[in-house]
This record gives sequence, structure tokens and C-alpha cells, in this order.
Amino acid sequence: MEKRRVVVTGVGAVSPVGNSAQTSWEAVINGKSGIGPLTRLDSEQFPVKVAAEVKDFDIEEYISRKDARKMDRFTHYALAASIMAMKDADLELDEETALRTGVWIGSGIGGMETHEQQFKTFLEKGYRRVSPFFVPMMIPDMASGQVSIHFGAKGINSCTVTACASGTNSIGDAFEVIKRGDADVMITGGAEAPITTMAVAGFCSNTALSLNPDPATASRPFDKERDGFVIGEGAGILILEEYEHAVKRGAKIYAEIVGYGSTGDAHHITAPAPEGEGGARAMRQAIEEAEISPDKIDYINAHGTSTPYNDLFETMAAKTVFGDHAYKLAMSSTKSMTGHLLGAAGGLEAIFTVKALQEGILPPTMNYVNEDPECDLDYVINKARKTDIQYAMSNSLGFGGHNASLVFKKI
Repeated sequence: MEKRRVVVTGVGAVSPVGNSAQTSWEAVINGKSGIGPLTRLDSEQFPVKVAAEVKDFDIEEYISRKDARKMDRFTHYALAASIMAMKDADLELDEETALRTGVWIGSGIGGMETHEQQFKTFLEKGYRRVSPFFVPMMIPDMASGQVSIHFGAKGINSCTVTACASGTNSIGDAFEVIKRGDADVMITGGAEAPITTMAVAGFCSNTALSLNPDPATASRPFDKERDGFVIGEGAGILILEEYEHAVKRGAKIYAEIVGYGSTGDAHHITAPAPEGEGGARAMRQAIEEAEISPDKIDYINAHGTSTPYNDLFETMAAKTVFGDHAYKLAMSSTKSMTGHLLGAAGGLEAIFTVKALQEGILPPTMNYVNEDPECDLDYVINKARKTDIQYAMSNSLGFGGHNASLVFKKI
């Protein structure tokens, strides 16, 4: 059977750096940060003082207040980003196309905010006052469910939950759905709203978050003084489409997705495998599926969380996979500006990766000041770079030993 090609025909985003894919992209290529003081919570309760919060977002621009009240914040982000992505793709479903259109949106922790609010209600007022919408608001698959309902998309409807790799795994899984012929269109990506009391408390307790109180320097991937990630929120959604289907309707095409790799560390619940061994295997898998040699990769949008282990081991993994070419390709972390969107990170960063291919601009790693001799690759330091690239990779790594990589091709 002839291999079905898969392309990206639409993008949508709600992020700390902008409430659309285009404004988010313009922000990161201009080095604009979305990190600021932690305002959604009482910062006096925590040692962490900064966060990458979504700003000036109003879900009622997209759906009614009545419907919005039945959804957690992470679903608001997913639905708004999906509406933008479908509009960008110029796609409207009818009875026939709906059957061949699926949704696959990942989330790492789902409706944590709803869980906390409703548990408080239960403790104070008893079970009768708990919302009947509590469970469908909380469960991580409900972003996919609500998007499917909104558009009437009746194809495969799923959700990948792989911590911080959720968005990338979801895109890769959606890619495979189209490739094997089970759908012609997939609405896919990730969504997360983790700036909640218990989520922040948990990350503080396991010392994953940066304690740097300065929003301008707290997220500093690959910098020697990095001390943890900055928690973020939002959604990144892509429309994947079978190539002939897209051409037939005259769709604009951002890029082609040509490779997907997904592996497990089988090592530790939070720490990555030594030397990034699992991540290296995911990158190799994606390159092999793309049917290219490693030296064809020009740019990597790194997982690059600004944690001591991740940045070192991701650098080591790149050296393992690419050898001498690791020093010739560019690898940057847009988390230096967006913070870490957890399960939504892969969706947003996939958008940045396809935009880099389309426009020939590599987004920078900001806040890199102190050179780390162990992190010695080309991180596109502190300023975007105009470079024509043909192949680009996006990496995501998650608690539980989840590793995912995507390879995109310029078209």
C-alpha cells in the first residue's frame, strides 16, 4: 500500500506569549517573554514567585458562558486553540468529512483546578453540592471530547496522557492515524492549566521549579545557573491532513510531518535516563521513520526545561544521535520565553517548529548568560536567526520516562 503523506494545514494557540499562534510566534522570534509574577495564586504560600500565565483570555469570545461553565480552564484553552486552528485551515465539516475527521488532544494533568475547587466544596458543604459536571470537567480526555462535540468530528477521538510529552505524543499518534488510513484530518496537540495550588505545591515539593524570583531570568535553559522550570499554561493545536486531501481542496500547507519516535526510559519516575538514553532512541526512531540520515536535521526545538538534568541529558542525547553533526545543527528552547506548559508544551512547540521551517527563522534560547561547558551546542543564544532549513525536530520528555520526537519537513 502506498504510504500516505501527512501535512500541517492549520495552527492555533493560547499561550503565555500570545492568544493566537501568530502572536505567539512573533513574540518568541522577537525574544519576548510571557513569564511574570505569579498572580493566579497567593505567592506567599510558595517559594516560587514567577509563572508563565495566559493573559487577557476570554473564553466567551469562542463559546457561550453557559457552555464554558461546564468546562475546566484547560478545556477552554484547547477549544479556543482548536477553533483558531480550524479557521486557519479553512476547514468546515459536513456529514461526509466529519466521519473522516478525528481529534487527539493530550493533557498531562487535566482539570486539576476543577478537582481542587470541587473537593473544597465537598469538604465544606457535602457531596450534594459537588457539581454534576465535576467528573467530565476534570478528566484529561475531555478537551478532545469537547472539541469533537463542537465541530461534530466523528472520527477517532482520543487523548494521550504522558506527562510533559503528552502534546508531542498526541501529534505523533494522530499522524499515525492518518498515515494508516483511519482518518483524513486530525485536530491534535496539547492543553494544560496547571497553575493551581496543589500542582504548584507538588512541583515545589519535588524541587522541579525555579526559585529565581526574577521573571526576566528564571527560565534559562542550558545556562550553567539554571535551577528549575517555570510553570506555564495554554494550548497548542495543529490540523494534520492527508496530503492529497489537502491539495484537492487547495489548502495552504505549513510543513509535512515525516517522522515520529516514542520510547520509555524504564528508569525513574521523574529523573531522565542517564545521558538521555531514552530520548536518544526516540530521536533515532523519528529520523528512521522520516527515511533520512541524521545529518539532514537542521534544527531541534528542544525540550529544554531549564532543569539541571534535562538540559544536560538532552544535550548528551543529541550528541549520541548526531555525532559531529550535533555541533552543526541548531537547538533552541522556546521555554525560555513561554515557560513549561507541561502537556501542552509539545503542541505549542510543534507550531514553532513548523513556523521555523515555513519562514526560515530559528527562535532563540533567551537568558543564556553563564556558559555551561557540558552544554556546548548551538542553542541560538538570545537572538533569533534567519536560516533556511529543510528538516526540523521537536522533542518532549515527561515524568514516567516518556520520550517523544517529531520530524517535520519543509514543503
